[in-house]
Amino acid sequence: MIDLCFIIVNWNTRQLLLDCIDSICTTVTDLSYQIYVVDNGSTDDSVKVVRERFPLAMVIENCENKGFAAAVNQALGKNAATYSVLINTDTLLHKNAIRVMYSFMEQHKDVGIVGSQLEKPDGTRQHSYDNYPTLATELFNKSLLQWLFPYRYPSKKQSFVQPMEVESVIGACMMIRNEAIKNVGKLDEDYFFFLEETDWCYRMQKAGWKVYHVPEARVVHLGGQSKKMAPWQSQIEYCRSLYIFFKKNRTIVSYRVFRTFYLVKILINFIANFISNVFVLFQHRKLRYRLSIYAMLLGWHLLLCPDWMGLKPGKKS
Repeated sequence: MIDLCFIIVNWNTRQLLLDCIDSICTTVTDLSYQIYVVDNGSTDDSVKVVRERFPLAMVIENCENKGFAAAVNQALGKNAATYSVLINTDTLLHKNAIRVMYSFMEQHKDVGIVGSQLEKPDGTRQHSYDNYPTLATELFNKSLLQWLFPYRYPSKKQSFVQPMEVESVIGACMMIRNEAIKNVGKLDEDYFFFLEETDWCYRMQKAGWKVYHVPEARVVHLGGQSKKMAPWQSQIEYCRSLYIFFKKNRTIVSYRVFRTFYLVKILINFIANFISNVFVLFQHRKLRYRLSIYAMLLGWHLLLCPDWMGLKPGKKS
């Protein structure tokens, strides 16, 4: 049996994709593996170049953007490895990162998912794990929660050396036991983009599998490259995913309270940013950007959260 199956979902990030695959081929030298590239309707010749540069990589070519979960599931249904590795195009593996994750999984048979330590190119730690979304995390200041309750809400400011059990890991580079996938199921395709791995971790733990963060497995994460191409659409999609998570995994009361107060939070932020822009006569670029994001989020809600707004392909009906 093959040790690993790397699954990379691509959407118009050709050079990042090539660099990511190259980092796999360069750093993973003592484990057997296959690479699946699932392309979500890219228009930048990503598929052509991958087939030329990496002929052994298996490419699944979609005609449109199917979303992250649906794309990953296409490859999950085809691989027969012991572990699947979901890795974003905007990541570069440090030497031994995959070996460290693999060895940990081999030694801890009750672990379903392992996440890596994400870093900026300069070595600065990034947020690599998170708590599940709750009313507290989404309606209050998360930095304040991390300061008041550091053990309940750990942050990237805390330095961990040993592997630690967490609620969920950031899915930029994560290893999943395929046995656990057979037990729990694939990614939930109701999530188009964002929080699908959080939901997966939640279901894994409900089924008795553990989720771990392994800081020794270091991975460079450039961060949010696809999101930068569609900023306000990405914010709407994240908000939609939050609503889906609450609806699926929280009580109906929590879901309704969250939807009400989250909209109030967006409205307050819109008003505050509008006032700030007035004071500087709309001359501050970042303030204008934030105002535009909150304006689009508010407009999406006023239109009753239509599917055609966001990252999903489709037309207004």
